[in-house]
Amino acid sequence: MSAKDAPPPLPEPLLVEVADSHTHMDLQSGTVEEALIKAAAVGVTTVVQVGCDVKGSQWAAETAAAHQNVHAAVALHPNEAPRIVLGDPDGWSRQGARQGGGDAALDDALNEIDRLAALPYVRGVGETGLDFFRTGPEGIAAQERSFRAHIEIAKRHGKALVIHDREAHADVLRVLDEEGAPERTVFHCYSGDAAMAEICAAKGYYMSFAGNVTFKNAQPLRDALAIAPLELVLVETDAPFLTPAPFRGRPNAPYLIPVTVRAMAEVRGIGENELAGAIAVNTARAFDY
Repeated sequence: MSAKDAPPPLPEPLLVEVADSHTHMDLQSGTVEEALIKAAAVGVTTVVQVGCDVKGSQWAAETAAAHQNVHAAVALHPNEAPRIVLGDPDGWSRQGARQGGGDAALDDALNEIDRLAALPYVRGVGETGLDFFRTGPEGIAAQERSFRAHIEIAKRHGKALVIHDREAHADVLRVLDEEGAPERTVFHCYSGDAAMAEICAAKGYYMSFAGNVTFKNAQPLRDALAIAPLELVLVETDAPFLTPAPFRGRPNAPYLIPVTVRAMAEVRGIGENELAGAIAVNTARAFDY
């Protein structure tokens, strides 16, 4: 294993326990048990396991049912919806190449997400939203239809809505306004600037910051974090992606949350214990556990 593929070392433990509000343990190496033990060793005692497709959402629900400290969120990722409707000839997603199934196939998939969302250990509906980075104009209608359906599912079941917003800020905010956002709405891997953070704050949307807040080129994210109301701030790994500096490019996992928490505390100008305490309360409130 090269140094680049090696997992980063365990950081100094946090003294105040905290939650990873968004992780993908199904995409990480090792077992769920190993991931949870390593995370707990550094003060990360709760994780939200997030589904991106039907199979991943089923896995998230099963994993949450089996582990007291794991909560699930279930959804079709914004890029998954067009693949279901139009097909995926390149096989970019982990399902491999697929034929398009049209709107009927999307309805079937949404019905399964709806079924999972009713389960008690499923605390969120997500990650859903819009992604104009990877999906072209032909896929936007399917994305938006799927997003609206997920908002309705979250509201009907009283679950948090977990939003994936990539290069689609104005449209995500527009759809939330048009549909009426659920009571608890989380912008996962917050990617907006300070002006958008003011809009989210006014609407009471949670902003979850990931390891990319530590990247050199991420000043707009730090500016957003600096003005976000403390009671709306969450932290996440989005592991195995977005590993915080100085480990960027190596595999991420929930045990690296302390690295991001410390960087965030510096941006806020507060102690890491104060920030961790706020995040722990906020995450439990956001996901109602």
